[in-house]
Amino acid sequence: MAHEHAHHDHSISPDADRRWLITALSLIVAFMVGEVIVGLIAESLALLSDAAHMLTDAAAIVLALVAMRLAARPAKGNFTFGLRRVEILSAQVNGITLWVLAAVFVIEAIDRFRNPPDVAGGLVLATAVVGIGVNALATWAISRADRRSLNVEGAFQHLLNDLFAFVATAVAGAIVLFTGWARADAVATLLVAVSMAYAGWGLLRDSWRVFLEAAPRGLDVARIDSDLHAVDGVVDVHDLHVWEVTSGFPNLSAHLLLARDQDCHARREEIAALLAERYGIRHTTLQVDHAQERLIDPADLRSGAAREASPH
Repeated sequence: MAHEHAHHDHSISPDADRRWLITALSLIVAFMVGEVIVGLIAESLALLSDAAHMLTDAAAIVLALVAMRLAARPAKGNFTFGLRRVEILSAQVNGITLWVLAAVFVIEAIDRFRNPPDVAGGLVLATAVVGIGVNALATWAISRADRRSLNVEGAFQHLLNDLFAFVATAVAGAIVLFTGWARADAVATLLVAVSMAYAGWGLLRDSWRVFLEAAPRGLDVARIDSDLHAVDGVVDVHDLHVWEVTSGFPNLSAHLLLARDQDCHARREEIAALLAERYGIRHTTLQVDHAQERLIDPADLRSGAAREASPH
C-alpha cells in the first residue's frame, strides 16, 4: 500500500487572519456599547436587536480566534489531525446562535407590531447611519481574512447580517421620523430576523456536511471516479472516499487495481498529481495493486462456500 500526504495551507497566513479578526472585534465592541445606550433612550427594538446581534458578532469573532488558535496546534497522540475540526464546531455554534436570535427577535417584533412604543426616529436614524459605517469597516476587515475557513465565514456572516440590519434600521428610523409610523421598527426587525435565519442555515448545512464526512461542496465524486478509471492501466477502482477534515482540507482514499504490466509506483504518483491539479486534493491515501494480486475478501469466501453448500 502506498500513501501520498500533503498538508493544506491557505493563501492568507493565520497571523494575518487573526489581525483582521481583532481589528473587526475592536470596531464592533466600541460601537456596541454606545448603541445599547441610544437604543434604550430611543426605545427602539431595532437598535437593541442590532446591539444584541453585535454582541453575538463579538462573541463569534472571539470564538473564531480561539478556534483558530486551537486548530493551529500540531497533531499529536490520538489527535492525528490535531484540533482542526474545532473550526467547524465554531461555525456550527455561530449558525445555531443566528437561529436563536432570529426566533427571539421575531417573537418580540410581533409583540411590538401589536403594541408599538413611541420610537425616537431621529436617534434611530442617526445611530443606524453610524452603525452602517462601522459595520462596513468591520465586514471589510473580516473579508480580508481567509473565508474558505467555515470558522472565519461564520464570523463574516454575523457581521454581514448586522450590516443588513443597520440598513433596515436606518430605513425604519427614517419612516418613523418622517411619517410617525412606529411599526416600521418592528418590520425592520422581522426582515433582519429572516436574514439571520438564512445565514444560520448556510453555516449549519456546510458544517454538518463536514461532520457527516460528505464530499466537499463543488467536488463531483462520480466525475473523480470516472477520471480515475480513465487513467491508462487502471482496471478498476474500489473504496473511493472523499471527505473534509476541516474546511479547505479535502481528503481522498481509494483502492486501485492495475493491469499486470503497469508500474504501481509510477501510476500512484501520476494519479496523486492528477487529483491535486484537477481537484485540489493534495492529501491522498492510495492503495495500488495489480489486478491479479488482489487479496480475496473473506466475505467472498463465505458467500462462495454458502453457494456450494446450498442444494441445486
